[in-house]
Amino acid sequence: MSFSRRLVLSLPFVAAALSARAQAWPAKPLRLIVPYPAGGSTDVLARALAARMGEGLGQQVVVDNKPGGAGNVGSEIGARAAPDGYTLTMGNNSTHATNQTLIPATPFDAAKDFAAIGQATTVTHVLVVHPDVPAKTIQEFVAWAKAEGDKLSYASTGNGSASHLAMELFKAATGLQAVHVPYRGAAPAVQDLIGGQVKCSFQTMPSVLPQIRAGKLRALAVSALKRNANLPDVPTVDETVVKGFQADAWFGLFGPAGTSPDIVARLNAEMVKALKDPATAEVIVKAGFDITPSSPAELGDFVKLEIVKWAKVVKDSGARAE
Repeated sequence: MSFSRRLVLSLPFVAAALSARAQAWPAKPLRLIVPYPAGGSTDVLARALAARMGEGLGQQVVVDNKPGGAGNVGSEIGARAAPDGYTLTMGNNSTHATNQTLIPATPFDAAKDFAAIGQATTVTHVLVVHPDVPAKTIQEFVAWAKAEGDKLSYASTGNGSASHLAMELFKAATGLQAVHVPYRGAAPAVQDLIGGQVKCSFQTMPSVLPQIRAGKLRALAVSALKRNANLPDVPTVDETVVKGFQADAWFGLFGPAGTSPDIVARLNAEMVKALKDPATAEVIVKAGFDITPSSPAELGDFVKLEIVKWAKVVKDSGARAE
């Protein structure tokens, strides 16, 4: 029998073997790296997804917290893992966008060293002001803030945080001159906002919704492109003063670069199923997230755009990571 004849006859068996190997995945538990401490928002989301995705995959998805380096320690572990579908990383706008510029020594390329699986959720920021600010709308706020000049101060949750960069993006788009006052987290920033020590801030919806509802803070606009169901009467920045403005925090799943497209597709499908599961969705929404699933390609393209977008904001503002 000729070599070409043997090759043709063997091809179906090779294809069957490869198919069997693909179908065998996953044959053991998966590891989901969370590059932050247990108990935080990224961890809450990861654990909710892990539980439901594990059921769909037929294997446990084990959350592994690897904090440090503003998320870079755990993310590097995820980037360097074998691309066999058994190590995932829960990334966000910090680990996979702003850190690329904020932290020059970031040991991975967020666009090249990961295989995007899909965005899972977003958290919108709300522009809030102390009630004594003489502005009932965002248009009035911009006019008032410009008149205040550098007498106006704004709070953030820390140097280089999403809260900080959202306001810097807003300042650049509107020409404001507000002075940055960084805090160590949302709680002290919101406390001083309520006390009037600072007058305005972009804060995540979960951080300020109770104070808005209690009348302790006034919401002027949200950073998403669509209004938020929690504050349906509050407009977006996009529809009022800055067309195209968007500064949401976002969260997504990633595997190491080189992960099989078939595995990526299966993981995306299981993630989307988990997000649609009523019990899982309830946990996620109660934690303050908006469910916004995407395809692998959509997340991959989005990461590239986010890196470029926030690199300009970081450089123009001179922001530095803490």
